[in-house]
Amino acid sequence: MRMRRLSSREARFEAKLAALTHHEVARDAGVRRTVGAILRAVRRRGDAAVLAYSRRFDRVRARAVADLEISKSELSRSLTNAPRREMNALRQAAHRIRRFHRRQLARSWICAEADGTRLGQTVRPLERVGLYVPGGKAAYPSSVLMNALPARVAGVGEIVMVSPNPDPLVLAAAALCGVDRVFTLGGAQAVAALAYGTRTIPRVDKIVGPGNAYVAEAKRQVFGAVGIDMVAGPSEILVIGDGSVPAEWVAMDLFSQAEHDELAQAILMSPLVSYLDRVEEAIGRHLPRMQRSRVIRASLARRGALIHVRSLDEACRIANRIAPEHIELAVAKPRALAPKVRHAGAVFLGRWSSEALGDYCAGPNHVLPTSGTARFSSPLGVCDFQKRASLIEVSRKGARRLGRIAATLARGEGLQAHALAAEFRR
Repeated sequence: MRMRRLSSREARFEAKLAALTHHEVARDAGVRRTVGAILRAVRRRGDAAVLAYSRRFDRVRARAVADLEISKSELSRSLTNAPRREMNALRQAAHRIRRFHRRQLARSWICAEADGTRLGQTVRPLERVGLYVPGGKAAYPSSVLMNALPARVAGVGEIVMVSPNPDPLVLAAAALCGVDRVFTLGGAQAVAALAYGTRTIPRVDKIVGPGNAYVAEAKRQVFGAVGIDMVAGPSEILVIGDGSVPAEWVAMDLFSQAEHDELAQAILMSPLVSYLDRVEEAIGRHLPRMQRSRVIRASLARRGALIHVRSLDEACRIANRIAPEHIELAVAKPRALAPKVRHAGAVFLGRWSSEALGDYCAGPNHVLPTSGTARFSSPLGVCDFQKRASLIEVSRKGARRLGRIAATLARGEGLQAHALAAEFRR
């Protein structure tokens, strides 16, 4: 297929790039209204509403929400019933993800000042977390690993997973990660049940995990009642290439994100027109053989591009404006280029670092900021399942010193009671 071509030398390059990379998370009015009605119904009627919507949307035949819970014994059996090869891969991936996230653990601390005042911070895990795992078109055991393991490392007390139609490998991943409860439940009604609680499904403190437009809208609307990880946009990959990595490899890396859905974005930037040509030829040669060729073709046609730049340095400057979810530095000297990438969810260095490895088993989390939010957001991690509180223990001597400072500032703000509260202890 013929790919869209852009050049940084074009007069209208900036406008074309902005149009290509702009993605506003759609908020369809119909989706918003439907989700709002579901949330209100579940909040009022609990299990009865959850069951009614599940029967309507997912054709569930259960007589009660309790019938949708996977038993502990079934979860345990999934570890032995899953195919050995896939189970071994899950265990190896889980080991690497767990090991990486253990390095992120924040701990409580306290320090003493000379006058005896003690200041510090306590770090505690969330008590209960809800994990949404999509079902239907595909199975996502990797999503279980990436969301549940950081929560486990953080010390979350209970993990409640909902998934409309979990396959054996998803259940095996849940068992492997120590998920406490699993409900075969999906859609906005599942998010509502986690956010507000029902007689059967416990209320959680935070909801994480991807989903369709209804799930994303539900997460957006319940935020505030509970925490959420993020409202994610379509998958993105940006490759910066200098011609040193085989064109077939780069073409497949672009495919790896394009195959997610028609709105995914795959971009290659290079100072070599000949390299862009080789990658385009590889795309045309391999695309017909791909199982998801229709989705890939639509994605590349809608939001894909091959961009000719003046230099690798310029490519990095452009990449920072885009702030992509994933960026691959497919160059001969990636470590020299890496410091110039300031905004990205994950940076893959060198010819061997395929983005697909990050999706499954490298170790870092694959839940990443999209749609340019990498300018101010970070990957999902252990810190998302911990909360901090400040500790303040002021000594008598410290109260005299701090009281003068506080009283002066409080009177400057016109807050007399604040000033007196500080002065009474002097």
